Amino acid sequence: MRIAFLTWRDTTHPDGGGSEVFVEAVGRELARRGHHVTLLCARHPGSARREERDGVHLRRSGGRLTVYLRGLAWLVRHRREVDVVVDVVNGLPFASPLVRRRGVVALVHHVHAEQWRIIYPGLAGRIGWFVESRIVPLLYRARPFLTVSDASARDLAAIGVDPAAITVVRNGLALAPPEEVPSKAPAPRLAVLSRLVPHKQIEHAFVVLRRLEGELPDLHLDVIGDGWWHGELEAAAESEGVADRVTFHGHVSDVRRDELVGRAWLMVMPSVKEGWCLAITEAGAQGTPSVAYASAGGVTESIHDRETGRLVADLDEMVDVVRELLGDEVQRRALGVAARELAASLTWEACALRAEEVLRGAGAPGDQSP
Repeated sequence: MRIAFLTWRDTTHPDGGGSEVFVEAVGRELARRGHHVTLLCARHPGSARREERDGVHLRRSGGRLTVYLRGLAWLVRHRREVDVVVDVVNGLPFASPLVRRRGVVALVHHVHAEQWRIIYPGLAGRIGWFVESRIVPLLYRARPFLTVSDASARDLAAIGVDPAAITVVRNGLALAPPEEVPSKAPAPRLAVLSRLVPHKQIEHAFVVLRRLEGELPDLHLDVIGDGWWHGELEAAAESEGVADRVTFHGHVSDVRRDELVGRAWLMVMPSVKEGWCLAITEAGAQGTPSVAYASAGGVTESIHDRETGRLVADLDEMVDVVRELLGDEVQRRALGVAARELAASLTWEACALRAEEVLRGAGAPGDQSP
């Protein structure tokens, strides 16, 4: 098949995250299976307009918003060269059904009700949520949807997407867990692996650190990742009085990422919403269990509560559970072992095979104009 992914960003974008990893990993596996894969996304400083990576042809054009118009224009120009389009709806859709009758699949990691309110707490957020919750179900009706968790599938059904049109394809893992569990730091250490954006609520990890400082004066937090909220988070760490016990590592290599989460005793994931949360799987591969909010959607599947990690109701319970696990090495190690086993069962190959079935069903060669 000739497959085109339309996505806001790629993994080299400063704001790239788990959604972009998913798209490129699936695209790479599809290319390895003989499909011609093109990924159209926005440009960013220092990026090339054209690039081939792991068999995927990257085409960068436009910016944060203009990439959507550029994507549609590209589809019109290349309509005879594409069998199926994967339209990545990351809050806003590319609206590819406007220029194609057939061969469209919508990929939604999660719906963004909370994010619209947090990032755009005014008219812009209300408009964004209206587009996502009202326009998307209408625009993509009768088209197949891919998503990464049962929780996201339920959220899509709640805004009007036909449940029969939704297929769940769970995230994979780039590298198998190491043969031996990495050595943990001698002193208690927490990690947050995330893009630095408001809806990840990383400030909650600073509160955990502050509330436990009297009992665990050596407790340290590693913040791994970067994003446009970095400055605000540094200020929040200062405000909570824990800046001297927080290290902001920024973007790091995969090797360094695994080293940092592998040394951590626990990962804290206070995000308000996740489709799956690849970071939890990546930490689990290093034998590090995670603590996350049960209300955050897909984390209820990337974490098996009390087996591979813990799910909590609110910040107070997060503090209590982190305290409990830091003081219970036996329980913590058992969770870490189970988290490694779960991570080892997840592969991008299996994810791509499932996605390929949906794409084959949607693909229709020939003229795709409306």
